[in-house]
Formats: sequence, C-alpha cells, structure tokens
Amino acid sequence: MEAESVVRDFPVVCVGGSAGGLDAYTRLLKHLPADMGVAIVIVNHLRTVATLLHKILPRYTEMPVELITERLLIQPNRVFIIPEQRDLHVLDGEFRLKPISKPRGWPDVITVFLRSLTQNWDGKLIAVIVSGYDGDGAAALCGIKEAGGVTIAQKLDTAGQPDMPESAIASGCIDFVLSPEDIAQEIVRIANAASRAE
Repeated sequence: MEAESVVRDFPVVCVGGSAGGLDAYTRLLKHLPADMGVAIVIVNHLRTVATLLHKILPRYTEMPVELITERLLIQPNRVFIIPEQRDLHVLDGEFRLKPISKPRGWPDVITVFLRSLTQNWDGKLIAVIVSGYDGDGAAALCGIKEAGGVTIAQKLDTAGQPDMPESAIASGCIDFVLSPEDIAQEIVRIANAASRAE
C-alpha cells in the first residue's frame, strides 16, 4: 500500500523538556516555518497538573497545535503536545497513549517516546532536549543516533533549568548544543535536506 509508506517517512522532531521548557518551546516555534514538512512533538513531563501548552503555544506558531489523543495520526506541519499522566508511543503512523509507567520519582516519558520512535518510525528523527530538571531523554539519545537521527541539547546558559540538557550532553551522544533560535535553524536545515533526499 503506497499511501501508507508515504505517511511515515517525514521527519519527526521530539522536543523534550520540563521546568523552564515553555520559554524554550516558544522561542523555538517562533523561528520555525509552518510548511517545512516536519511533525513537532512536545513531550513536556507533567505528573499532576494538566498541560496548557496546546492553549498557549498557538500564539507562537502558524502550525496547528493539538493535544495528543489515542490513535491520532501523526502529520507534518503540526505541533503535537503530550497530555499529562501518559506515556507516549508510536505505532502504524499513529500516537498511542499508555498510563505513565513511572508515576513516582522523575518521569521518563521523553526516553519512552524516543525509544518508541527509533523502533516504529521510518522518517528522520530529531531529538531536542531543552530546559528541565533531572535527565529524562538522555538514556535514549545514543539509540536515536544509531538509528541515523540527530540529537540537539539546549545551550546551558539559555536554559532556565540546565539539568536536562546537561544530562543529555553527558550521554556523549549529542550532535549540537544550541540556543532555541539556533535549534530552529538546524531543524530547518535538516528538514530541507530530508525533502531534497526524497
């Protein structure tokens, strides 16, 4: 089935963050064009409070911003937001939501999602780790690189809370350390290269 293979070969950008992440998300989205053929998935780990990102972020981008629901189709030129209290997976070109596997301690929702992408997504993968406490995401970065993806950490002096990007850098599997504005430029460059390669 030709159509199905087409659906799953565009780049997916996972932007993982928590404390201080909002500043990074808004600065990043402001500098991304709305038509670059990439899906942006914001995995902000929240355990108890409901996320408001799908209400706040439309002010900063022309792309539609959606709160992820079960079996939502992953599409390019959109921003997807993980709901609170859920682990996020990818299967057959759709998002799958599961109860959070680590309800106590620091969540590992970014790591869980990145690992699911490496196993179940055919397109280019871009993992971006921005401001946040602890080290969620770091454990999956080497796997993203092994799958031919690109890994980016927010430059520490531009992050409200540098723990998460610092852990990412310490993994030894980060390609770029950039400010949110420069991360946007790098995503555009990768998206352009991916569309030329088709």
